[in-house]
Amino acid sequence: MRVLPLLRDQDALMPAASHFAPQNRLLAVMPQADRERFFADLEPVVLSLRQVLYEVGAPLEHLYFVEQGIASVLTTMADGSTIEVGMIGREGAVGVSALLGGRVSAQHIVVQVPGAALRMNARLCKEAFNQSEDVRSLILRFAESMMNLSAQTAGCNRLHSIEQRCARWLLMAHDRIQSDVLPMTHEFLSSMIGVRRPGVTETAGEFQRSGLIRYHHGQLTIVDREGLEAVACECYLIDHDRLQLLL
Repeated sequence: MRVLPLLRDQDALMPAASHFAPQNRLLAVMPQADRERFFADLEPVVLSLRQVLYEVGAPLEHLYFVEQGIASVLTTMADGSTIEVGMIGREGAVGVSALLGGRVSAQHIVVQVPGAALRMNARLCKEAFNQSEDVRSLILRFAESMMNLSAQTAGCNRLHSIEQRCARWLLMAHDRIQSDVLPMTHEFLSSMIGVRRPGVTETAGEFQRSGLIRYHHGQLTIVDREGLEAVACECYLIDHDRLQLLL
């Protein structure tokens, strides 16, 4: 599968990165001097639903500082099946492996909730990483959070029920986009948590009958967040606390 081109039709509506307060949390908490020195020429890009940002083996040429939406980090098996091992919203950036010595992507990264990002050449970002202790510290904190998230997800996928994992995933996405409505199909959610589609369909039906969610024509609406929290496993609270510390 080839990497889809970034949509550019809305770029004219977005101000230059140096002229507004970034919504991306990594950029927002950087010292202003570092933002002006290293990040003044960030390129606003639109992230479209199901857009592939990186394929396995693709050169790590850019970082995407997410401003709106969510990107999923997927591990792909030989038979084509996938499972999500990471989720990136406005708390982080796609492509940070390029700053840690990586040359090509080890994961498949796709936009699961559309939005926007600020794109930066990986070489230029590596210069900022090397020269600024503050930039380096922030990027390493985020990289650590991604490793912790992947480890927690591995344990969750092995030990917890489909219902618990679905509730956890929905809550994690809700935390990152701050919207009750998610574009979602049962097929896509099943690939995210690594289960067969019938299991997700049954679980989503149970959630809907219980009044936790509403699902219609590819859009899932969270109706009862507290109810989802009661269903989710302890992994969600661990993820939530780590995200709050990162932000």
